[in-house]
Amino acid sequence: MATVEVKVPDIGDFSEVAVIEVLVKAGDVVKVEQSLITVESDKASMEIPSSHAGVVKELKVQLGDKVREGSLVMVLEAQGEATAAAAGPAPVAPAAASAAPAAASPSAAVTAAAAPTAIPAVQALPPVAAQAAHAPLAASTQGLPHASPSVRKFARELGVPLHEVKGSGAKGRIMQADVQAFTKSVMAGTVQTAAQAASAPGAGAAGEGLGLIPWPKTDFAKFGPIQRKELGRIKKISGANLLRNAVMIPAVTNHEDADITELEAFRVATNKENEKVGVKVTMLAFLVKACVAALKKFPEFNSSLDGDELVYKQYWHIGFAADTPNGLVVPVVKNADQKGILQIGQEMGELARKAREGKLGPADMSGATFTISSLGGIGGRYFTPIINAPEVAILGVCKSQMEPVWNGQEFVARLMLPLSLTWDHRVIDGAAAARFNAYLCQILADFRRIIL
Repeated sequence: MATVEVKVPDIGDFSEVAVIEVLVKAGDVVKVEQSLITVESDKASMEIPSSHAGVVKELKVQLGDKVREGSLVMVLEAQGEATAAAAGPAPVAPAAASAAPAAASPSAAVTAAAAPTAIPAVQALPPVAAQAAHAPLAASTQGLPHASPSVRKFARELGVPLHEVKGSGAKGRIMQADVQAFTKSVMAGTVQTAAQAASAPGAGAAGEGLGLIPWPKTDFAKFGPIQRKELGRIKKISGANLLRNAVMIPAVTNHEDADITELEAFRVATNKENEKVGVKVTMLAFLVKACVAALKKFPEFNSSLDGDELVYKQYWHIGFAADTPNGLVVPVVKNADQKGILQIGQEMGELARKAREGKLGPADMSGATFTISSLGGIGGRYFTPIINAPEVAILGVCKSQMEPVWNGQEFVARLMLPLSLTWDHRVIDGAAAARFNAYLCQILADFRRIIL
């Protein structure tokens, strides 16, 4: 058997990454594309696959080591000539994505502006212009994307939705390089945004371009003991996007209270009925469905600005903030209009589990047309969520509480849910926002309206 050196493939624009997990040991038999180690950058974790099948003869890395493209991972006694190169560049499977994608920017310092993903190996591929990661193409409604079976398989392994990829081949055919470019654009989007934000006038800490006085520089230690901690990965990534969205979008927030007394009783009864099958529906699942109905009635809330044009989307993908040990991320429930409450609840539970485990892929966090940022499990009354560009609105939800409500004859105890709708004043005016909120409250008060 031939001895083969397995090296780290292209991992994108990172000089080096840390090894956080070793998945095999000397003597193990590995297959082509089997994961060998897990590495972590400042944005995401990714698994490095084997380019050959064989027996691990010697490990060249250990936990904590720093590796880069071309670093030697291990030496294999190869079995035959089967290599990942024979079938094309070996993909690096996403393992533990640790940052939010371009999906949402709830006020709790979260943005999904660039969902992290692992980067596949590249072997002398032609340069392909990176496209926007969250701009589903109209061609998706015209049948299956034009791509070969091998490219489709490659896209599935990376979790890339082909209908969002622009093909560079003949007659728009999607090539493997296009899938790789799409994946890189998702991961590099936040880096580029941060760089642009850092270099753009007024985006720096001093705010010179906005005509502001310099940011104060203070020696905090002279006032008392201090402790310094590095900002978390998600906050590092989200900061520039939050700043851009907060500064560039003329945002206004409307507050409203929805009576969910009957809906909560129905939710509790539904969960009891489905207790044996393990399906638990939260109020957020009902909110997703209610928002879809409101978005259909007021389509400008499901649109995006593109220069002087308004793009009305004919799909309803709802993002929701999920709390994780590493911070907030925003998974997306795709085609929520085509799913029932139980299916939405089950899918949200699965997405939230993947978020906590750091296993969300780019497809899980991309394409949102509207976002819900819920603090219902924590508390609070109202807040002002930050709109995630290119969306034009976001709904903030706080903890419901019993309140006395006048019914025309007497005060009665009702369960009221505080809602905070933030909207882009370039697209939406105050009257439309008030009508959206009022309609949403009507649906939540009597969910039968959703079938009308």
